[in-house]
Amino acid sequence: MVVLSCKDVHKCYGINVILDNVTFNISDGDKVGLIGANGAGKSTLFKILTGEISQDSGDIFIDKNKTVGYLSQHLSLESSNTVYEEMLTVFEDLLHMENKLKDLENKLNEPYDSSKENYHNKIIRDYTTYSELYNNRGGYTYKAEINKVLKGLGFSEEYYSKNISILSGGQKTRIALCKLLLSNPSILLLDEPTNHLDLEAIEWLEEYLKNYKGTIIVISHDRFFLDAVTEKTFELINGHVDSYNASYTKFIELRKKEQETKLKAYNLQQAEIKRQEEIIERYRSFNREKSIRAAESREKALAKMERIEAPEKEAKAYKISFETKIKSGNDVLYIENLSKSFGDKKLFENVNLNIKRNDNVALIGENGRGKTTLFRIIMDEIKSDSGTKVLGKNVFIGYYDQEQSNLNPDKTIIDEIWDEYPDMTTTKVRNALAAFLFTGDDVFKQISLLSGGEKCRINLLKLMLSQANLLLLDEPTNHLDIMSREALEDAILSYDGTVIVISHDRYFLNKVVNKIYELNIDGVKEYLGNYTYYIEKKKNPQRYQSIEEAQGKSKTQIAEERRKKREAEKKVKEAEKAVKDLENQISTLETKLIEMQELLCTEEVYSNPDKSEKVNKTIAELEEELEKLYSKWETLI
Repeated sequence: MVVLSCKDVHKCYGINVILDNVTFNISDGDKVGLIGANGAGKSTLFKILTGEISQDSGDIFIDKNKTVGYLSQHLSLESSNTVYEEMLTVFEDLLHMENKLKDLENKLNEPYDSSKENYHNKIIRDYTTYSELYNNRGGYTYKAEINKVLKGLGFSEEYYSKNISILSGGQKTRIALCKLLLSNPSILLLDEPTNHLDLEAIEWLEEYLKNYKGTIIVISHDRFFLDAVTEKTFELINGHVDSYNASYTKFIELRKKEQETKLKAYNLQQAEIKRQEEIIERYRSFNREKSIRAAESREKALAKMERIEAPEKEAKAYKISFETKIKSGNDVLYIENLSKSFGDKKLFENVNLNIKRNDNVALIGENGRGKTTLFRIIMDEIKSDSGTKVLGKNVFIGYYDQEQSNLNPDKTIIDEIWDEYPDMTTTKVRNALAAFLFTGDDVFKQISLLSGGEKCRINLLKLMLSQANLLLLDEPTNHLDIMSREALEDAILSYDGTVIVISHDRYFLNKVVNKIYELNIDGVKEYLGNYTYYIEKKKNPQRYQSIEEAQGKSKTQIAEERRKKREAEKKVKEAEKAVKDLENQISTLETKLIEMQELLCTEEVYSNPDKSEKVNKTIAELEEELEKLYSKWETLI
């Protein structure tokens, strides 16, 4: 049964078309991931569905028997209540029934008066009715549900009595999510619900939503989360929605095949159109009545042909590429018995790290445990309480700050870059900014007026220009759309320096890291693998250990073997990439060669000696270059 649908929904802001005839249907119980580039209009669509703004044209249908709950990405919850009091506001009807039941219980305890038999019977009937209603609406379980949701989303009991007004913005958003889940709407609209959640809370939310009885539409750039929760994917691209009956990873495969099929059909039709147009032109050149009629007949047939539209291209991605100016020594960072507290609050102690060149390391742990503080200690911005920290030889640090606090809000974009790299010419600065999609007058925008995604791009550009050989990345995928996250992943995988990253993006962690340090109050625990390995090892800590111990290997031997394995895997990936790049070059040159050979067969060329000689020369050069590429390719495969 369809519970929500859009038909030809259109929305513009001035001359900018945000939504262009958006049409889709969602059935009861569907779990849908809504994806698209930043600025594609996803949040705008949510606001239209909730009535916060109106569409310019088109129809919205929402089943009148269904309730809609909406979590905005930029929610600002203001309340004078405590955390627990705010949760109770969701259950005001049950609280009212509790008071009614107490009142009825008091009346039931009154001495029986036979002259008021009808009155007493009514009290009994009312008490029975309210008791059943109270039970059916969850009166005996709602407090347990409050505890379950609050703790699941990271609020321990010490927060229950805290006033909401003193909480951080991220904590307020989590409180709003708690309230939304407790209200149990028929249709859940969630805009980036995993923002401000640590890994444990994200995993809890995944399980909760997988078992949710209602309909869910979620905007998220968390690909791991989308795979876990959703069964359908809606891609908002160039103003309209393409629907796929698949979660994110399967959707990628389906979209790729669909794009290839569309492109092939489009190219074939374009080739046929070109062929027909050439025939028509040739018939007309004969200038005879019969040939002119034949040309007109073909023109009419061509006009009636149903044209295939060119496949839509994704939004342009910016190119991220990290390079080192100086190669560091093999020992990059050594930390021994580090500890840090702020007043009575202990963040961590006995922290030991040993980071080598080319390590891609993730630092994970609960929110507030001190991961960012550890970064600041590494950069000498704050002092540890005890312990040793040693940077290796020729180590130069580049830092990505998730809060974007290193950007001057009063500067323009171009000045922000130029002031940090004054030796760059105007052309180089403009070219660098253009590579990150800041072109024309955009470079003169003030930093304070930029979106989170735009600020993120500036910081990534500054990091790229730094040519540091140790990158400290604090939540680098926040504010990035999926396409940009993939560009960042590719940049890290091809980087010849060392990376330490704080991230809750499990898909990102799976792809780029080869070692995980889990930060706890009493130190760190090392896991020599990616995120999936970390989860498996936590669930079954004896599994890998028993295999290695059975082979009689020491911890040092195991660590060295794993290091060599990682290096071997990296070389394999580099070789695979080299082969792929060569194949792309070969394909491009083969296409050019075919074009030149076809050109040589045209009358315009073969009848002109100069043109013919020039084309033949180009063909010879292409064949020679192809021969070199084929030889190189054969040595790599």
